[in-house]
Amino acid sequence: MKITHIETLLHKDKVAAVRLRTDDGHEGLGQTACHGADLSVAALHKLIAPLFLGANPWDVGALVDRAMRDNYKYNGTIKCRALCGVETAVWDLLGKLTGQPVYRLLGGAVRERVPMYASSLSRKITPEQEAERMAEAVRTHGFRCVKIKIGGRMSRDADAWPGRTEQIIPLMREALGPDVDISADANSSYSPSKAIQVGRMLERHGYFHFEEPCPFDEPENTKLVADALDIPVAGGEQDWDVRALKRMIDSRTVDIVQLDIGYLGGISRARRVAELADLSGVVCTPHCANHSMLQVFSLHLAVAMPACAHYQEYRIDNDVPWAESIYTPMPQVVDGALPLPSAPGWGVELQPAFVRTAELRSSTL
Repeated sequence: MKITHIETLLHKDKVAAVRLRTDDGHEGLGQTACHGADLSVAALHKLIAPLFLGANPWDVGALVDRAMRDNYKYNGTIKCRALCGVETAVWDLLGKLTGQPVYRLLGGAVRERVPMYASSLSRKITPEQEAERMAEAVRTHGFRCVKIKIGGRMSRDADAWPGRTEQIIPLMREALGPDVDISADANSSYSPSKAIQVGRMLERHGYFHFEEPCPFDEPENTKLVADALDIPVAGGEQDWDVRALKRMIDSRTVDIVQLDIGYLGGISRARRVAELADLSGVVCTPHCANHSMLQVFSLHLAVAMPACAHYQEYRIDNDVPWAESIYTPMPQVVDGALPLPSAPGWGVELQPAFVRTAELRSSTL
């Protein structure tokens, strides 16, 4: 068996699905990381596809390692985003060949359901509106944890608007009561001193975790914050380098490591990080900011990895309809959790309308 055909289906610049075929007619589906997907498609066909074409898909780990090493001149996030597209398609293929969901190929289920948190990506609505829709998510879908945005985005201590953070933190606790866990994401907003000040406020109101308090490329400052606070500090979603995440784990820069499968280069490399976290006693919560196929990949990883013991991310904003028109069926939260997948591979198929309207590009053996 060998891979003979790799094609991308690009929707504008938002997302690219990947379809892979073998010489005996088997097929697998994957996806690159979202946003700037046109750049990922170019890198995929130039850097990644030539190394997978003609190869045995069962050599997926070795192929990923080769793709990283042979393309060392092109290190960075775009290479890994492209690699994710092909690598996840290989895992789907292997699952279909064996008649097993991907999580069984990763070692099997260590949990029967995956608890999810309702994740908001909005800084535009008022704190009152945010509290109202989070309360509705808890009532409707049974979420036992939610996550809100505070600060700005790489904003050098500036808030989305003056006083928003100081208002929304206590308001969310008042609106949701003591039985719902609440987390806060600063998206690299703060200097260490400001982050510690905000972190103390989160602690006073019983928040669950504090995500990316300092700029992601300042791990030493994130560690200062994590060392100063009792609330768990999370980070790592922007990193594409397994070794950088290993250093974060080993140094206890974060209490919760938040790898992103799309940014990191697929399941094989994400699995390494999750296993490193488990060996070090660090929690792993994959970053997943939309409902593209990355939600499915993250679900399978969370099912199989012991370190993924906390709530996992589930976006509640409905402002990215393109992410929900790629594939079917999309995972749906029931009583605050996603059930165990049972179909072979990822258990999804591309929607015909997406295939018809996507820009097709192929690499063949």
